Amino acid sequence: MRPLSRPPYVCKACQHTLDVSVKRRAALHGFQRHQSTATPRDRPFHLAIIGSGPAGYYTAYRLMKKLPNIWVTMFESLPVPYGLVRFGVAPDHPEVKKSAETLEDVGKWPQFDFAGNVQIGNGPQELPLSSIAPHYDAMLFAYGASKDRRLNIPGEDLKGVVSARAFVGWYNGLPEYADLNPDLQSGDTAVVIGQGNVALDIARFLLSPVDMLKETDASEQALEALSRSKIRDVKIIGRRGPLQAPYTIKELRELMNLPGVGFAPPPGTWDELIQVERKKLPRQLKRIAEVLERGSKTPMESAVKAWQLGYMRSPVEFLSSTGDKLEAVGFEQTEYTASISSLISGDPQKDLNSVRNLKAKPTGRRTMARADLAFRSVGYQSEPLPGFDDIGVPFDENFGIIPNDMYGRVIAPDRGPAGPLTAGHVPGMYCSGWVKRGPTGVIASTMDDAFNTADIIARDWEDGARFNEGEGERKEGFAAVDREMKKRGVRSVSWAEWQKIDAEERRRGKEKGKMREKIRSVEEMMKILNA
Repeated sequence: MRPLSRPPYVCKACQHTLDVSVKRRAALHGFQRHQSTATPRDRPFHLAIIGSGPAGYYTAYRLMKKLPNIWVTMFESLPVPYGLVRFGVAPDHPEVKKSAETLEDVGKWPQFDFAGNVQIGNGPQELPLSSIAPHYDAMLFAYGASKDRRLNIPGEDLKGVVSARAFVGWYNGLPEYADLNPDLQSGDTAVVIGQGNVALDIARFLLSPVDMLKETDASEQALEALSRSKIRDVKIIGRRGPLQAPYTIKELRELMNLPGVGFAPPPGTWDELIQVERKKLPRQLKRIAEVLERGSKTPMESAVKAWQLGYMRSPVEFLSSTGDKLEAVGFEQTEYTASISSLISGDPQKDLNSVRNLKAKPTGRRTMARADLAFRSVGYQSEPLPGFDDIGVPFDENFGIIPNDMYGRVIAPDRGPAGPLTAGHVPGMYCSGWVKRGPTGVIASTMDDAFNTADIIARDWEDGARFNEGEGERKEGFAAVDREMKKRGVRSVSWAEWQKIDAEERRRGKEKGKMREKIRSVEEMMKILNA
């Protein structure tokens, strides 16, 4: 059997994160290896993966290298793979999308089956988890975060208040949001609540010249709406300061370098917000401060559009005089719980952690920002899958994760030992990615996390840990589930069929001078396959 053709792709911007996390994983895996009296398994290992994004395909890639006798089935709710790499990464970041090449390699593996267009559930034309689990030695849950967090403040459902996940999905061609139709023409000001990279992606999309995006895979519908947009001013507002915001230097620089777009300094002064001589800051924070203070390449007096970062403000209400359409966002000013200068000790790593984790508290003082459009960009959240209870998988609603032992083994507090490795491990159940650790991190950290889980699965298999019920039975894997899907009327999409959709998207894109034009309707995708 041939090896996988090349190592997984990681963009240069993520390499530092990966280098650090690889060292951390090496230390993590230094724990004592538990011994088992079980004999090594010499039968095929069947694994079901729920989700086809980076957490799923990096885990599959790693396991296929470590366990030659593994058979993998990857289940995906959409007819198309790649998850957030396809629908969440900014269109003008094609280098990040290259990580999907790893799944292209996995897709060529003779012991891999892709089952797209499979909805997990107990309803008509859905596939229950209880119909999957018996046919696999293990299941890996890697389905990411399917909804965005709400602010739970008055006015959040006003027209003009838009979910960041929905907006990003809309311009990336996600079928769920094909009909979003955000109003980009009612006013010239938009407010983005939150200061992570997704918030900056939204601002960059709103402010970029349309010609800069025409060759990307942004949907034609979104590009047409952007060409008619009247938005000229974007305010990105967060509850903490410039050194605590979760944006990256790369994202800041991209906005600073947008042609014709100026950067308006925040209210107050940088000295009030940063509080420390720049040379005393850890290198990472010093670089952020330098980028912010240097500002945009385009002076404000010659800019046709502008953006601003607002700090130390927490949203408390979306305002409307009519009770229907957003007119303004109300904020409460915050303040640091300690002075930043008091946190500087001279130890770079300690100072970085202390300053980044500095909290803010409310002051009771109110401010307001007028806007006809506001984006809620305060994070994504995972949800439990229907049927978790049927297969003994718990879910922590508070943290939005599947409880696990940090290595990816699913654990349930009420369970006893599941084998020689971990007390409380639900036999044969694992998780990876955002549903394992929460919706944080870049592609590199997701890859590292996936490799971590894959190494544990391989070790458990080799050490004789208890896996799925019927331990001595030879599992059938996809062959058995395929029969179950046909019985239930589930029309799954194979890897070869996805390649047919892929070819059609590339053909349509070529006609428009771009890499691809995504098909935004599941019905249209299936029509192409059924023709």
